[in-house]
Amino acid sequence: MNSSQRPPLLSIDNLHVEFDTPDGLVKAVKGVSLEVLPGECVGIVGESGSGKSQSALAAMGLLAANGRARGSVKFAGKSLLGLNQSERRKMRGSEMSMIFQDPLTSLTPHMTIGAQLREVLAIHKKLRGKEADAICIDWLERVRIPDPARRMEQFPHELSGGMRQRVMIAIAMLCDPKLLFADEPTTALDVTVQAQVLSLMSDLKKTTDTGIVLITHDMGVVARMCDRVVVMKSGEIVETGTVDQIFYEARHDYTKKLLEAVPRIDQPDRPGRTHLQPAPPAETKPVLVADDLKVRFPIKVEGGLFGKTKPLRAVDGVSFELKPGETLGVVGESGCGKSTLARAVLRLVEPSDGAVTWLGSKLSEATTSQLKKSRRDLQIVFQDPFASLDPRMTIGQSIGEPLTVFEPRLSGKDREKRVLEMMPRVGLDPALINRYPHELSGGQNQRVGIARAMILKPKLVICDEAVSALDVSVQAQIIDLLIELQQEFGLAMMFISHDLAVVREISHRIMVLYLGRVVELADRTTIYENPVHPYTKALIAAVPNPDPRQERERNFARLEGDLPSPLDRRAGLRFMKSKLVDDPDADQYRPQLVEVAPGHLVAEHDASELSDGLVAG
Repeated sequence: MNSSQRPPLLSIDNLHVEFDTPDGLVKAVKGVSLEVLPGECVGIVGESGSGKSQSALAAMGLLAANGRARGSVKFAGKSLLGLNQSERRKMRGSEMSMIFQDPLTSLTPHMTIGAQLREVLAIHKKLRGKEADAICIDWLERVRIPDPARRMEQFPHELSGGMRQRVMIAIAMLCDPKLLFADEPTTALDVTVQAQVLSLMSDLKKTTDTGIVLITHDMGVVARMCDRVVVMKSGEIVETGTVDQIFYEARHDYTKKLLEAVPRIDQPDRPGRTHLQPAPPAETKPVLVADDLKVRFPIKVEGGLFGKTKPLRAVDGVSFELKPGETLGVVGESGCGKSTLARAVLRLVEPSDGAVTWLGSKLSEATTSQLKKSRRDLQIVFQDPFASLDPRMTIGQSIGEPLTVFEPRLSGKDREKRVLEMMPRVGLDPALINRYPHELSGGQNQRVGIARAMILKPKLVICDEAVSALDVSVQAQIIDLLIELQQEFGLAMMFISHDLAVVREISHRIMVLYLGRVVELADRTTIYENPVHPYTKALIAAVPNPDPRQERERNFARLEGDLPSPLDRRAGLRFMKSKLVDDPDADQYRPQLVEVAPGHLVAEHDASELSDGLVAG
């Protein structure tokens, strides 16, 4: 039977989803119809709030209590909307599964990672004990979580955002489902893990005929993964077609607008976008200096009353300077120390060693009162908007909170005026001012975090995955806004992201981290067009290109195998095996940074390093 003649695995016909809210009836999905065949990947794209996620949640029977769905949703010919909760629970996790957009709110905070994985196997496959543990550890390894046996005993808050996302993917795939809903499955992942996860999903599709509904704003991922694409806007489908038709023959203006906003690693300065100002002159005095910064955490590796501990070197001797009006991009895999570095710079995490100097005074030695005075000029946009916003505060209160702390003389009316002025600048409708975080999408909550950081017009802003949850059109708007604010106020920025195309758009210089150490540092043109370190080459090669034909023809070098445990001192010599002492507790050689050209620093590595770990594929 021809694949086009096979009965659909999922059939959605005239689906409507509505919510009762304090502001009246909200029609989130308005008559959506689509099909997914066995072994087919259908991408659903559109801006935040377009109804993508709600369509999937309705199909899974996971709408919020105030929501209701009508129309027809069939899985393998069986109607889903009429099922009772007991029947739905039997299907969810075994035959149908979902990778949720926000891993922190999707994982149970008081259960270990292992307990949450084991629970799925116990319910759906009646597996327990060592057999279940072996499957769980295998899946954690397949999604490249280092030291998976130890991670099984950890809680969600002990993992980075990217690692929590990988755990969610492992949970969704444990039972080899026939239909997989993937809601922004790679949003929090660095490009190397994203490439491996997409490969896993692609293999699942080919080997088991699994149908995949991929909800994403990353058009590069769509180009790499999808057979057909559905474009949604304001709860309706505006265009649908094969992946080639959508990318090369788009008809609807909205589809064209989405494609124009997609960041491209090969085109950093595109027409119609705000361009970076030139980098500050070499003689410009830096506002921020980090000197041999180290952050170590004692990790218990053996049980018992006098259990042995090892230092986890989250940041292991990082040095850099940042000038006014300059943006330093920080890239690397999840767990390499990017977020810990950001927090150490602001002393949200106490450095174990080294110094941070801000405008000539040492932040690392500042008293609590001195540090509080500096906070006005030092702001951060956190990676996880749900975890960084108070669920009891309205959006307006969250954005205005810095004004309450640092400008207490402002009247409530003036404070609200400032908030209302800031909201449109980050793409938020001022009508949302009295909403709460749970009433907004992930992308909208991310914008709230950016507005809150910018409202005081600080001198340094650290953006920790600040645009990772945003759809491409708003992402482009935020990047343009950050560049404009930098030009207006001489703003210095650290921009941490796993999206190397976005990093190239906004950064003057780029620093590549690997397991807490710098492996390459150079200006943005050099790092992308003439990378030297094999790890940098692998990161750049793994970036998906929003061009389906190029993606089908690509043959690129990629990292293989598990990310080494940062507790293993040998891990830092993955790219310099010639100096390796094969003992996990021995003091190892530390690759030094070498200046290969003016301003271009590269960590020492073996010249033949296309061997262990980096392969063509």
